[in-house]
Amino acid sequence: MQPPISRTFPELLRELAATEPERCAVIDGDVPVTYAGLAQRARLITNALRAAGVQRGERIGVLLSNRIEWLEIFLGASAAGAVVVPISTWSKPAELAFILGDAHISALFAMPSSGKEDFFAALQTLVPEAFEHNKWASAGLPHLRQLIAVAPNAPGPGWRTYEAFCAAAPDAAPGEGPNPADDALILYTSGSTSKPKAVRLAHGAVIENGFNIGERMGLGRDDLVFVSAPLFWAYGSANALPAAMSHGAAIILQERFEPGEALALIEQHRCTAIYTLPTMTAALVAHPDFATARTASLRTGLTIGSPQDVIAAATQLGAAHICNIYGSSETCGNCCVTPWDWPLERRAACQGPPLPGVSLRLIDAETGHEVAPRQPGLIEVKGYLMSGYGGLSASHNAAAFTADGWYRTGDLGQLSDDGDLIFLGRATEMIKRAGINVSPAEVEDVLLQHPAVAQVAVVGAPDPARGEIIVAFVVSAQPATEAELIAHARALSSTYKVPDRIVFRSDLPATATGKLQRQPLKAEAAALTEKGTAHVA
Repeated sequence: MQPPISRTFPELLRELAATEPERCAVIDGDVPVTYAGLAQRARLITNALRAAGVQRGERIGVLLSNRIEWLEIFLGASAAGAVVVPISTWSKPAELAFILGDAHISALFAMPSSGKEDFFAALQTLVPEAFEHNKWASAGLPHLRQLIAVAPNAPGPGWRTYEAFCAAAPDAAPGEGPNPADDALILYTSGSTSKPKAVRLAHGAVIENGFNIGERMGLGRDDLVFVSAPLFWAYGSANALPAAMSHGAAIILQERFEPGEALALIEQHRCTAIYTLPTMTAALVAHPDFATARTASLRTGLTIGSPQDVIAAATQLGAAHICNIYGSSETCGNCCVTPWDWPLERRAACQGPPLPGVSLRLIDAETGHEVAPRQPGLIEVKGYLMSGYGGLSASHNAAAFTADGWYRTGDLGQLSDDGDLIFLGRATEMIKRAGINVSPAEVEDVLLQHPAVAQVAVVGAPDPARGEIIVAFVVSAQPATEAELIAHARALSSTYKVPDRIVFRSDLPATATGKLQRQPLKAEAAALTEKGTAHVA
């Protein structure tokens, strides 16, 4: 379809409200909101922030789960020229303190709690002045001037409730909004450093790249996109949101992923697209109330993972045209997406060609030269990228980019003869067994083809004779032996890719966002090899 005219989020919302005012923009639980209604609610936030003295370029923190207020605040703050800083609802008090200080957040919208995290209690420690006085200034966070509780009651005299904040503001003059090159979002993403990095993403880049992602998915105005992936994550805010909005589609929000409720929402609203992950797909399909009829409305969507993960999303979950992806927060969410109309086998086998406006090159780590197709190399990206890291992590900008402007992803991949990217893994995760590089993803995909393997993670462990050996951690779907799985791998793989050891576990360590944590497994594998232990129950 034709891309929207607008290149900033507030302009895009105004465009949609003018051309499609009664079209559904978002459904939060059971509550549908039209594009005109969303624009009206966002306008209240814009007015309130301007009345409170918020200037263009100021940072607005959003500590919320997936709910309509998140979208209202983002779109309203953007119209005021402010930059939104989404904060993970898994944040511990020390992480919250770091982000509030590093981003120079001046106003924070916060929910009381999420899961085990009590945000009001954490903020009482960080900003005690706001819990004691109506007018206050923070000694520890001098940039923070306003606290807004997205809750029925304010936790202290220095707070305002969300509804009171919106209701008190008079209608303001339009004022100066953002330019396409201005930051829309600053996403704090974990990585190889001790502190999270502040990824700065511009309006124009996110919208244009998001439109191209939606095109690869085959989205249209009548699609209903199920989003339980957190909006504070690039997968939600820099991917699902612009992909849906730029196509005039509707977003169906789930506040926090839970498979039973997710199935109910997909079935109730007849969602046509889904943003999923291998752990989400597995949880949906394994739920006792799952039935293919409940997800029969799904047609397309996005996922990551092994070929088997993509096939499971297409055939078991039922999103037949699911797209495989590659990217990161730094690449505006995704830089490669497989077209929805490719055969499933091709979509499962690669992460697709670069999106329009994006270029890839793969570099030999030793020579610094580009590698030929079908040869592994370090992935570098140019095109729709972050504006750079901000705050403390700005010190990483020189190392993150080459002299000619390519972003160094730190990932290994290879290009097919047709130019499709095949992701091999993080460069630091590659296993060098007897001098030969082995991709953990390749070994994992082979093991996942055995019916007894529900989940698997492969790491390297030090070995005096071969440099490293291959250790596979397996979560079983049914009884199996180490010898059986090794024989299975030997039948399907080159000898140097066959695991040396199999370790059976009840689960695999993961981050709060569901990403596999390989470092604890590497430490466990090293300890097991030191002891000479080949198998544990």
